[in-house]
Amino acid sequence: MNITDIAGSLPYRMAFAGGWIDQPYVSRHNPNPPGSMVTVAIEPTCRFMDRCGMGTSTRRIAHQLWPSGLPDSSPESLVSALYQAENRGRAEPSGSQDMIGLIYPGINRLDYDFNHQGGIYPVHIESHTDPATAHWLERHIYMVPVLQRPQGYNPLGVKNFDPQWIHRLGQTGKDCYDAIVARNASALGSSMNDCMACWQAILPHTVQHPTIHIDLMEILGHYQSTYLGAMYSGCGGGYLYVVSEEPVPGGFQVEVRV
Repeated sequence: MNITDIAGSLPYRMAFAGGWIDQPYVSRHNPNPPGSMVTVAIEPTCRFMDRCGMGTSTRRIAHQLWPSGLPDSSPESLVSALYQAENRGRAEPSGSQDMIGLIYPGINRLDYDFNHQGGIYPVHIESHTDPATAHWLERHIYMVPVLQRPQGYNPLGVKNFDPQWIHRLGQTGKDCYDAIVARNASALGSSMNDCMACWQAILPHTVQHPTIHIDLMEILGHYQSTYLGAMYSGCGGGYLYVVSEEPVPGGFQVEVRV
């Protein structure tokens, strides 16, 4: 049996530093746009848990649209079709980074400016598909399962959209992308640590919420102090992305799709 018999053949995506800047209600507060975030397309080498920030709900809709795999069309048109299919009639639309992360191969920096299409789509996408960089990233990222988002969880209960924090959030995405392209593990870890500080300041329920009964910040702090850096795959926990030059106990590695 092949893992794709269980997980399907469509790619998954990782979202690194800068996440949330793809939401127009966040990017509209950025005093110096664009702000950036990073997505990385990965092969379906395992079945990732749902409600863990891995874009699984968007991926299910993509499978409904394209059961035979991604069509041979422009990435822009596929992103638009998938965004419309997922968000039709939704009061709280998902951000477009989910769709872009699944469709664009390699490592991608998504630059969001609220003045461009209302912040729904990036004003620019910078892509990096060098196999050597992809292999470097595969060797330096470990994923540690922590917690699925519980039922009843909502990360938007408290919003502190201070413009300086929003600008700093968008900068973490730029720093993250630059670190990966330069293959600088220390800088990559720092960008992730800084992104988590932004999340805690801007949307504190991303890491602390009445429905979450484990101390996500304590767990995060342990990995950040032990390794080069760490951040959660999504709000409410999910997986920990840990930047390390040595194996991380309980962690596993992925295959970047280039």
